[in-house]
Amino acid sequence: MDGTLLDLHFDNYFWLTHLPQRYAEHHGVCPDQATKDLHNRFNEKRGTLDWYCLEFWSKELAVNIRELKKEVEHLIVERPFVQEFLTQLGETGTQRVLITNAHPQSLELKLSLTGIGPLLDHIYTSHQFGHPKESPNFWHALKQQQHFEPQRTLFIDDSLEVLKAAKNYGIGHLLGISQPDSKQQACQVNGFPSIQHFNEIFPHG
Repeated sequence: MDGTLLDLHFDNYFWLTHLPQRYAEHHGVCPDQATKDLHNRFNEKRGTLDWYCLEFWSKELAVNIRELKKEVEHLIVERPFVQEFLTQLGETGTQRVLITNAHPQSLELKLSLTGIGPLLDHIYTSHQFGHPKESPNFWHALKQQQHFEPQRTLFIDDSLEVLKAAKNYGIGHLLGISQPDSKQQACQVNGFPSIQHFNEIFPHG
């Protein structure tokens, strides 16, 4: 979802700029030191379910992550051509399944502020399964809940590690996103074909 259907700028800005600033204010510490400290703590959890868990970080940092996200919720926006792409997929009878590492609280906030929810047939968060998308356990758990044929499935994601996990599981068609954050330059996803925007792969041409 984040960086694929929605602009990753919100998440990057929140975790790398807004949260360190508010954490520094809340705890009365130097902003630069707070930023360095938080970045180190985030990196220690990278790729784990805790890394994506709002409840974990709220407790760990003694701040209300959900409420702090609402302070910059105006930055939550869809990436270009998302609704058109999902609509055309629906018109072709293609099943539209969202799988995300987003915490349920974050997912709820983003669905309430965007128009993607009604255009999806099924939504699963990795927190339901107890494993992030980077883990092979996630894919096995997903298969128990959602029918799909791996070799016939198109999976699109902005994370290289998640794409590798999907490939290892046997997903047949994989695409990366070359510009998940609209405020950063586009770049190719190593080892995978990628698109910048969904109009490049509209089902109706």
